[in-house]
Amino acid sequence: MNNLYVYLEIENGKVEDVSLELLTKGRSLATQLNCRLEAVAIGNYLDKIGEQVFPYGVDVLHLFDDARLYPYSSLPHTSILVKLFREEKPQIALMGATSIGRDLGPRVSSALFSGLTADCTSLEIGSHDEKKDGKTYANLLYQIRPAFGGNIVATIINPENRPQMATVREGVMKKEILNAGYKGKTVSHDASKYVSDSDFVVEVIERHIESSKINIKGAPIIVAGGYGVGSKENFSLLYDLANAIGAEVGASRAAVDAGFAEHERQIGQTGITVRPKLYIACGISGQIQHIAGMQDSSIIIAINSDPNAPINTIADYVITGELETVIPKMIKYYKKNSK
Repeated sequence: MNNLYVYLEIENGKVEDVSLELLTKGRSLATQLNCRLEAVAIGNYLDKIGEQVFPYGVDVLHLFDDARLYPYSSLPHTSILVKLFREEKPQIALMGATSIGRDLGPRVSSALFSGLTADCTSLEIGSHDEKKDGKTYANLLYQIRPAFGGNIVATIINPENRPQMATVREGVMKKEILNAGYKGKTVSHDASKYVSDSDFVVEVIERHIESSKINIKGAPIIVAGGYGVGSKENFSLLYDLANAIGAEVGASRAAVDAGFAEHERQIGQTGITVRPKLYIACGISGQIQHIAGMQDSSIIIAINSDPNAPINTIADYVITGELETVIPKMIKYYKKNSK
């Protein structure tokens, strides 16, 4: 009961970014714990998965290759993870807080009576021992996430049951190769020993995947608007600024709920997590749910009529004023001083 496992989400033979981000964090945690980082790939045509994940420091890759296992469906993937975890007894298991992870995680944790912390924004190994009912627990996983509507940041621990399970949304962790030449071990399992015919009672007949035309996550510059922008019409100012400086437009949940912007542009705990080089926050108060989705931006500029807005405390530059005045001046001087 010592290793750390990451479930890999795979689409068309490619490991999704959220899984690579978890491998990066998992490698760091496994090094602290002096244990192995192991990954689980379930699907079909998995022969190229090793070369994708070993550079992230994976020590052992478990392959379950079967034509019936792709695309993802709940029952067979749950059966495989439950039986594998009962055999291997990992101390930590991580997966993405995606549509797949949010379906799979609760099923696995329920079967194993392990508990699950969803939508974590940070994962750490406890720096000191925890005590409960006279027992001492060392090296617990601190599962950190906003709670109570985002009004507090909770640190959740699981002293007793294993594995300690958590899901993390895409973009929350950094994706970073450890060593391009890192070599791990591949273990190929006979998937038929882990599933039964009843696991395939649901058959996927046809799939349609529509890619978003909005690339918020990959944008190096983001101009984001909050409820303080005032109206959908005023959001046109943000688009003018974004067009001038080559940025993408984002929005807070309050702005999306008010109908100022599409849900695809929502940034924050219930939206997308971003790490742009420049983040310009317009009319955003800075609730913890929103900050959780953009606090790792390299440079943050806050434009707000309220000099005491919470977002000002994390901003590198603060401009106090009305958007209708500030943004046209920014566009004017950017065009004047740019080649």
